[in-house]
Amino acid sequence: MRWTLVVPLKPLARAKSRLSATAGDGLRPGLALAFAQDTVAAVLACAAVRDVAVVTDDALAGRELSRLGARIVPDAPRAGLNAALAHAAGVVRTARPTSAVAALNADLPALRPDELARVLETAAEFPRAFLPDAADIGTTLLAAAPGVELRPVFGTDSRARHRNSGAVELTLDAVDSVRRDVDTGEDLRAALALGVGPRTAAVAARLLIPEQ
Repeated sequence: MRWTLVVPLKPLARAKSRLSATAGDGLRPGLALAFAQDTVAAVLACAAVRDVAVVTDDALAGRELSRLGARIVPDAPRAGLNAALAHAAGVVRTARPTSAVAALNADLPALRPDELARVLETAAEFPRAFLPDAADIGTTLLAAAPGVELRPVFGTDSRARHRNSGAVELTLDAVDSVRRDVDTGEDLRAALALGVGPRTAAVAARLLIPEQ
């Protein structure tokens, strides 16, 4: 099974607001873009992935991510993250009805293609499955098999919300890069320790990341 991954990205000016203490307004949009670029590049290098659809209304992000090979889907609903993901999954399946679809966070700058492949291979055993984030509170990936609706419920406590929706929680070792999303300076330090992609590394080199 090969997957289409749907990656949501806010307008860069509003993205990663919790990193304001680490990256001021002059650097934060560029850091958010770097996260997304390194995430998408790693996804496209994964053998289990057929293609990537990025749902965003940000013109700069759209241009840069399309250069990497992503398809850009406008956020037509403009009704929040889950509506955007459901819309993009619908667009993907209009063109390819039998596609396996997974939603993946755009802030996984340490993502490893082989670890993502392991997660997707395991997710393929279930109609719907999700991977919790490193904090065991949120979700970094939600997968739906062919013919199964994605039904995303990202947001506060999304780990519990996805589990309550009937999705199977994936419990895998050694997939830290797929679970390591970045919302805070502490998260960024943890991602840097894993080893981030080149774009994030270049922007992070300009930051002073405070100890928590």
